[in-house]
Amino acid sequence: MATDDAGQPDLDLDLVTASLRADSSDLRAFVEALAVKLQDTVPGAVTVERRRDGMFGPKLVRRIALDASGQRLELRADGASIQTRCARLSGGIVLKNEEVSTDEWLRALGQALAHQARSSLTTRQALERLLNE
Repeated sequence: MATDDAGQPDLDLDLVTASLRADSSDLRAFVEALAVKLQDTVPGAVTVERRRDGMFGPKLVRRIALDASGQRLELRADGASIQTRCARLSGGIVLKNEEVSTDEWLRALGQALAHQARSSLTTRQALERLLNE
């Protein structure tokens, strides 16, 4: 395994993305699992919004937003569909916001998480746990 400038092992970006995509065959399960994984991996950088499905139904993820590396990655779930967006940030202000494909979004998410892991031992350890599940 290659190492980064600090002598830490590099995270395999393809492996991170594949792990995030692993649950995508069932969209609802994918969104729920992704929210939990991100909350465990980068709790301070992710926002997860849930809404109750019906009066007594379970609370389901409606929105996931991750602010990292000068960008906001947002996923919105609405029943059987999702929309994914990437936005460039500067000082917390959105400069550019565009809809992207799920694959592009997952790739950007993997890159953002890998970047976070290079500067945070806690994030690196959480990502390593995620990859070993």
